[in-house]
Amino acid sequence: MALAPSDCIFAVLCFEGPDRYALAGGLGSRVSGLTEALARSGATTHLYFIGDPGAPSVEERIEGRLVLHRWSQWISRYYPNGVYDGENEKLYDFNETAPWHVADHLAQLAVKGRKHLVVLGEDWHSAEAICRTSDLLHARGLRSHATLIWNANNPMGFERINWGRLGYIANLTTVSRYMKHYMWGLGQNPTVIPNGIPEHLVAPIPAAQVQRVRSALRADGAGPVFVKVARWDPDKRWNMAVSAVSRLRGRGIAARLIAKGGIEPHQREVFGNAVAAGLSIADVPVGESPTPETLADALRSAAAADVINLQGYLPVDLLQVLYRAADAVLANSGMEPFGLVGLEAMAAGAVVFTGSTGEDYARPFQNAIVLETDDPGEIAQYWDQLQSSPALVEHMRQAALATAAEYTWSEVLSALFHRLDYLAAASPR
Repeated sequence: MALAPSDCIFAVLCFEGPDRYALAGGLGSRVSGLTEALARSGATTHLYFIGDPGAPSVEERIEGRLVLHRWSQWISRYYPNGVYDGENEKLYDFNETAPWHVADHLAQLAVKGRKHLVVLGEDWHSAEAICRTSDLLHARGLRSHATLIWNANNPMGFERINWGRLGYIANLTTVSRYMKHYMWGLGQNPTVIPNGIPEHLVAPIPAAQVQRVRSALRADGAGPVFVKVARWDPDKRWNMAVSAVSRLRGRGIAARLIAKGGIEPHQREVFGNAVAAGLSIADVPVGESPTPETLADALRSAAAADVINLQGYLPVDLLQVLYRAADAVLANSGMEPFGLVGLEAMAAGAVVFTGSTGEDYARPFQNAIVLETDDPGEIAQYWDQLQSSPALVEHMRQAALATAAEYTWSEVLSALFHRLDYLAAASPR
């Protein structure tokens, strides 16, 4: 019989988390959704992350079943620019202290409450902490009461991991078959447990909000409008997206790109190429607390630009409105371990162009357009096909919604707990 959520206490170790300070990308969204879903399922869940230095060090949510431990706050006060500002100092402190709290506090709670302790580490920053947690549990005679799991969301930092040690003390998991095959090359064979999205993302989006933003996107009658949300990183193929817009405009099609990136320096190269291709760019701040109304006003103010660069924080619910209002979302990464943005956009009923690496959920011309190359002409060609087949577009939107519903956290957790029963039995002692 599989372990039930109420049988477990989870300790999740991750640099990123639900605070704005700790949200740097897909990892923060993943761990926020995962821990909340675990708590709602009935599992007591403790998240150790590099949180906002001005927030409480410990915070309880969801009737006390989700406990946030904002770690290394004394260091974060010296580094106000987010979770990875002062990264090495925070990592040293995290490794030196978080494992002790898990071993001396949570493990004891689990034993007293006749619960099974599950320690889950996310990405390379947690690898050493997971190993040290195992050592401490062994020293206290508690290792048999715990299952240790380390999950890879992407290959970043793999060169800094002691794979022999990590693979010996923990069960390894990852988020896609692509990542599983990638890790085979390192002599590892992880279990695939896919990523998930919150249930509320598959709820219908208010039509009035979508229409308001869509009207702003087409304020000057232009089209098509593509949206791309990603870090400014070459792997995300921003240059491909910009070149596709340029090619369409060269054919007399007034295409436009709505861009939402981060603070990475690759942006300069991308915008330099856009200007060289004759595209105009407008930087558009979204404000402190953007709404569909303020976003629409901001977009309308830059209606003449070919590339609109949205600046500032956009909450996921507002991104859903933007995805649904656009003609297509370009999640066209060259190397994508899972593709959370693509799945979130599909939950909005968007037409999504994905890459072809870790996006296990994408089926070509069924629920998404799956790009096989880095040729911008491939985007333009498939756009032409969609323009000539409205029925295909509608079919893809509906299929995208159905697919996203299969990847909500409640669905993913069902698979996780079935896997967990095996991982607990096979866990190193």
